[in-house]
Amino acid sequence: MSEIDTVLAELAALHPKLIDLGLDRTFDILKKLGNPHEALPPVIHIAGTNGKGSTAAFLRAMANEAGLRCHVYSSPHLCRFHERIRLADKLISDAELAALLKEVRDCNAGEPITFFEVTTAAAFLAFSRVPADLVILETGLGGLLDSTNVIAQPAATIITPIARDHEHFLGSDITEIARQKAGIFKTGSPAIIAAQSDEAKIGLRDIATQKEVTCHWMGDAFYYDKQADGSFTLTTAHGTVTAPAPALAGDHQYDNAACAAAALAITNLAPLERAITGVAKAKWPGRVQKLDNGRLIDITGGTPIWLDGAHNAHGAEALVKTMSDKQWCVIIGALNTRPIGDFIAQIAPMAARIIAVTIPQQEAALSASEIAEAADKYGVAAMTAPTLQAAVTLAQNEPHLLICGSLYLAGHVLDENGTLPD
Repeated sequence: MSEIDTVLAELAALHPKLIDLGLDRTFDILKKLGNPHEALPPVIHIAGTNGKGSTAAFLRAMANEAGLRCHVYSSPHLCRFHERIRLADKLISDAELAALLKEVRDCNAGEPITFFEVTTAAAFLAFSRVPADLVILETGLGGLLDSTNVIAQPAATIITPIARDHEHFLGSDITEIARQKAGIFKTGSPAIIAAQSDEAKIGLRDIATQKEVTCHWMGDAFYYDKQADGSFTLTTAHGTVTAPAPALAGDHQYDNAACAAAALAITNLAPLERAITGVAKAKWPGRVQKLDNGRLIDITGGTPIWLDGAHNAHGAEALVKTMSDKQWCVIIGALNTRPIGDFIAQIAPMAARIIAVTIPQQEAALSASEIAEAADKYGVAAMTAPTLQAAVTLAQNEPHLLICGSLYLAGHVLDENGTLPD
């Protein structure tokens, strides 16, 4: 076990619950650390159910194109914890991370604290010490009681599409979930809001009214028009710019890119005319990612593997819209934290067959047999495999191979393939 893993394990043992929503412990540890969250560059805070990471990726790529240096905090990581923290656009180093975690541990002095609260405090501490022009901050779960929600005055907030997810924490009422996500709204900070269901709009408007927040709604305050060549024109109150095709695949990525660009325009953090070309340079591993080399590709004999971290019905719907031009052999691994039937119901029409796997080293993983049984209910031929490599071997003669169902599975795939995110 590495030094970092040792410290993380020690810190994780301080609280009996992996997730325990609330801000008191976060404020307490930040106060002990000298309130580093109050000494940050401008912050854009992102909440929502799907698309947070992609929106952050577009935001960083565009900010970089305009010459801005960005700190980024995102979760979960795919392969290595370091992926959660970028300092001035570079993944945090082993030495920096180990030192930060020890500092937080020592300052916490054995008090109960969750894993996410520790890592959030470590990220803020790092961000306060390294010069940058922008902090891109992604919530972990929800919004109102998420540990990241300690920023008093972000430059802007972004709400990506809201759907049912983590129902055991957030419930199943979309309007109430939207109210929780809108908990990141701050009076005086503009909110950029992606296309939403009518139920979500009610919750978002409720909180915006309470906090007197100006909302910039997609389709109203800003909108885009996709062109035949894949490029798009984006119109905001600041004018119209032409953007290249987004680097990330799928029609839903146009929405994510538009929200990110609108945030830059509305905050005046960067000239949009210069920044907009960055949408063609965004990178976000594990999201409709084509793997055409690596150890798993050696097993397929060169046939590419498409990888996506979609893990709920809304994410699966977006994935199907992107990939449904073919019939796929789909390798699925999933957690028990959301209904697997809802996910498979979306995937089924494009699935020639499903190979189910149990995600390794995840206590909440559904068993391969549970996934296969769910697939059978939707009329999709399904079988199980004991390991990821065994599943790829079973699918090695398939012309079209897709792996999805969980970001944790996506990380396992990248690790097994030897293509770690950088």
